[in-house]
Amino acid sequence: TRKASEMALEALTVAIPELVGGSADLTGSNLTKTKATPSFSADNYAGRHVHYGIREFGMAAAMNGMALHGGVIPYGGTFLVFADYCRNAIRMSALQHARVVYVLTHDSIGLGEDGPTHQPVEHVMSLRAIPNLLVFRPADAIETAESWAVALKQNGRPSALALSRQNLSPVRFDAEMKTAKGGYRLKAADAARQVVLVASGSEVEIALACAAQLESAGIGADVVSMPCTELFDEQDAAYRADILPAGVLKISIEAGITFGWQKYVGDGLTIGIDRFGASAPAEQLYDYFGLTADKIVPQIKARLGQ
Repeated sequence: TRKASEMALEALTVAIPELVGGSADLTGSNLTKTKATPSFSADNYAGRHVHYGIREFGMAAAMNGMALHGGVIPYGGTFLVFADYCRNAIRMSALQHARVVYVLTHDSIGLGEDGPTHQPVEHVMSLRAIPNLLVFRPADAIETAESWAVALKQNGRPSALALSRQNLSPVRFDAEMKTAKGGYRLKAADAARQVVLVASGSEVEIALACAAQLESAGIGADVVSMPCTELFDEQDAAYRADILPAGVLKISIEAGITFGWQKYVGDGLTIGIDRFGASAPAEQLYDYFGLTADKIVPQIKARLGQ
C-alpha cells in the first residue's frame, strides 16, 4: 500500500498545491516525493519536498509548526517502527489539533528479512492509544486513496497511515467511500452467519481466505475491514451493532499485538503477534506466526465445537 499511497499523492499534490511533503531520509522507501514536489533547498524555496535527514522527531515537530502556522498541509514519511522516535511530536499534533499526515511504511513482519529491529508489532496499537489521532491501516489501493481523502478533510486532528511494504491483492472493487466509516462489511456470509472476521491492512485478504474455507464447510462468515478504529468508534450504535453483531463468534486478525482487539471481538479469538518478529521472507513469517487461513480456520472450528 506504500505504492498505492505514492499513486494517490501523484494526483493529490497536483490538485492541492498546499501539500508539502518530506521524509526522514527514507524518501525512496516511503515514496513520499512526487513529480509535482521538487525538493526544498537553499536554491529553491518553492520546493515542496523537505529532506529532513535522519531526524524523525525534528521532522514531526517541524510539520506541527507548519500546520499551526497555516497555509500548508504537511505530510512526512518514515518507517512505522521509527514512529517511536517522533512519538512526542505526534502526540503534540493531536493535542494541538494540527492537520499533519504521517506516512508510516513497512508496517509489519511483511517487510521480511530486516528482522525484528525493523518489524513493528506494538506500534499500530500504541498510536491508536493517542487521543485525537486517526490511524489508518488500509487493505488495498482503494482503501489507501480513501484514507488520504479522509485524512486531508480533517481540520482539527492529525492522521497516521500505516502502509505495507509488500504487494497486496485488491479487496475492494466499488467506488463507495467506505473507509470514512472506519470499518465496514466487506463480505457478507453466504450460509447462516456464525462468524465475523475483523481485519486491517494486509490481513484482510487472509480474512477473506478464512471465510472461503469456512463457507465451504457450511459456516457462514462475514468479513469486516477495519482500516480506522477511531472512525468506527464514532459511528452510531446501530451501525456498529450491525457490523459487529452480538451472538456470533468474532475473530480479529492483525499482524501485530492482540492487545486492544478485545474491544471489538469480546471473548472471541484475537489472532496476532504478541512477541517480537523474526528475520525471514514475509511468506515464511506469516506461516511461522500462524497468520494463514490454514492455521486460523482450525482454531475457529474448534471454538465453534466443530
